[in-house]
Amino acid sequence: MILDTVIGRLEDELGITSFVHARDLDQVHSSHEGSGVGAREAEPVVSASVFKLPVLVEACIRMSTGSIPGDYRISLTPDDFPVQGGTGLAVFTDSVSVSFRDLCLSMMTVSDNRATDVVMNILGRTSINARMRELGLTSTVLEGDCQYLFDTAAADLASLDPPVAYDAQGASEAWSETRTLDPDRTNRSTPAETTALLAALWNEVGIPAAACTEARRILGLQVWPHRLRRGFGDEVSVSGKTGTLPFIRNESGVVEFTEGDRYAVAVFLRTPSSLSINPRFDDAIADLAAAAVADLRSVRKLTQ
Repeated sequence: MILDTVIGRLEDELGITSFVHARDLDQVHSSHEGSGVGAREAEPVVSASVFKLPVLVEACIRMSTGSIPGDYRISLTPDDFPVQGGTGLAVFTDSVSVSFRDLCLSMMTVSDNRATDVVMNILGRTSINARMRELGLTSTVLEGDCQYLFDTAAADLASLDPPVAYDAQGASEAWSETRTLDPDRTNRSTPAETTALLAALWNEVGIPAAACTEARRILGLQVWPHRLRRGFGDEVSVSGKTGTLPFIRNESGVVEFTEGDRYAVAVFLRTPSSLSINPRFDDAIADLAAAAVADLRSVRKLTQ
């Protein structure tokens, strides 16, 4: 298997731990863990902003049923939901009125933390978790919104001996001691369940067709698809969602070839560095995704 070789090389070279899964969307089996190729695919992982995918699914279902109209408008002042984040509404300085649909768009395309927390406040976290259980994704759990993750990290840093101020220089180096990076106590999933959720969206299984169409549209507009895309050429389109925290680097998405092959891929990395910008880790995600898809394409050729 190409994936095994690539994982061994990258983990030795970069000091990362890789959690990977990929599945052929045209040869999907019922078992979340029992189909496709992967490594540590059933182990819990820190979702980081990939947790916004379950939020999107619940939002699109609500819009498709009419319980929350997509054009329902929300007015926000700079003091509403003052969550951290360097994109979207999180950096706006003036009041704004935006539709629920476009909040979801900003949540996914630029990973807007403020938009995410507004959407979650409207949906309710328990409803999102209940939807995941309904879809059979029992290891995909949201403990809180973006502000919750930051507040939890700040509280845990302050409780260290000696305490670390959240905004202190180098504070991110201590994040590994926080609940936010504990896959048993933070927003979490598994690689296999992440690709299962993507498979449900692309194959319209267990989710209304209109909701799937809208979710796929939004996922296709992500402005940072480079982590997966680097592993492929111009013959593919990539729809997905990144996730980044200190020591965490993720991307999950669907890779579609012009000839029709479709593969859901989820790569979650635990890295030895807390830096948010590290192109070599992005390259590792690309290499792992490409290897997993290459293995699946080899299987497909054998079965044709």
